[in-house]
Amino acid sequence: MKTFFSFRLKRFFRFWYLKITRLRENPHSIAMGLSIGVFVGCLPIIPFQTLTALGGAFFFRCSKIAAALGTWITNPLYAPFVYYGLYLVGRMIIPVGKKEFDPEDLTLSTLINIGWDFFLLMFFGGIVVGLVLSFVTYFLSVKLIKLYHNNRANRRRIKRLKRL
Repeated sequence: MKTFFSFRLKRFFRFWYLKITRLRENPHSIAMGLSIGVFVGCLPIIPFQTLTALGGAFFFRCSKIAAALGTWITNPLYAPFVYYGLYLVGRMIIPVGKKEFDPEDLTLSTLINIGWDFFLLMFFGGIVVGLVLSFVTYFLSVKLIKLYHNNRANRRRIKRLKRL
């Protein structure tokens, strides 16, 4: 069972690594788009994440595809866990009044009663986490994309030399 999940996880990361590195843009543009997507992906605006990331990529003139892919840092499978983590980070930053969120009492009426306090805490937590993750994403992806492009160019150069 463990090997099945580790194999699936390895395939998942390999797929997205290849998808991003094979974009035909310069490494800065791809990394910038990816970091914008990761930042927006950390915000609790799930129906508008892709549109917001595309707007940010258009504004900063970077890869729109990478920005859209970066928003999948919070995919629907584990978004509730990520948003609860953002809530906890937001609570560390902004002290909360008497309203508390209890993950065991997840009813619509409870969420409506908590309302904007809960959303604002998640939003500010998302900004903090998003800034950190976007900087890490930018610098790591620039290095990985440059490494991939250099290795690809070397393989092509060797292939051309073998034909001669």
